[in-house]
Amino acid sequence: MHSKFIRCGMYGWCLEILWTGLHSLLRHEPKLMGFSSLRMFPIYGMASLLSPLSALLKKFGTVTRGFIYMLCIFTVEYTSGMYLKKRDCCPWDYSGSPLQINGVIRLDYAPLWFFTGLFYEKMLGKTADSRMV
Repeated sequence: MHSKFIRCGMYGWCLEILWTGLHSLLRHEPKLMGFSSLRMFPIYGMASLLSPLSALLKKFGTVTRGFIYMLCIFTVEYTSGMYLKKRDCCPWDYSGSPLQINGVIRLDYAPLWFFTGLFYEKMLGKTADSRMV
């Protein structure tokens, strides 16, 4: 479980740096700087908890699984965001976005979290498959 947590934390960091770097491209910033926070590692690492959930969901279709993962990610993002916000150390602030809730989640990110959940499912499944060999 520890290696899955570390792997999920690392993948999350990389995805966030890629995502924020792409946003700098949209702002015509030639350096394409991507960034993250050290606080994000354990939050992304919690995606390792999707592993047992994905075993329960394997009989369901992709849309159902993606939707459930999206809800799980929104729940963790909201809970961790509110916890960190109360301590004045939340590394993200969506309060300027039209589809935000309490500044800690953006509903327009639903498709992103849908596909991110499926990505983690695939990545965690490969981890489990490789150890069975």
